[in-house]
Amino acid sequence: MTDDLRADYPEAAEYIEQAVTAHGEEWVLENYYQQISQLGVVMDVPEKEELPFFDADEHDTMSDEEVRKMGEALSQYRQNLIAASREATERDD
Repeated sequence: MTDDLRADYPEAAEYIEQAVTAHGEEWVLENYYQQISQLGVVMDVPEKEELPFFDADEHDTMSDEEVRKMGEALSQYRQNLIAASREATERDD
């Protein structure tokens, strides 16, 4: 990680460094939107393009619209899990 990234995103930089150590830079780039950017709910996270190992010639990014749609889909998925859990609990009572 660069010092700029650590300075701008101190909390997220730690998680990104852990992910790079555990899985490698390519994994982080391939799974950025599903794994890392979700941390944006609780902390500031960099855009994928801000990562020091991102190369625009080799890696793709999602448009704002695609990110929004993915967020909506994840939100709906979570709501479905909560509803199903409640239904199962009510049946067991």
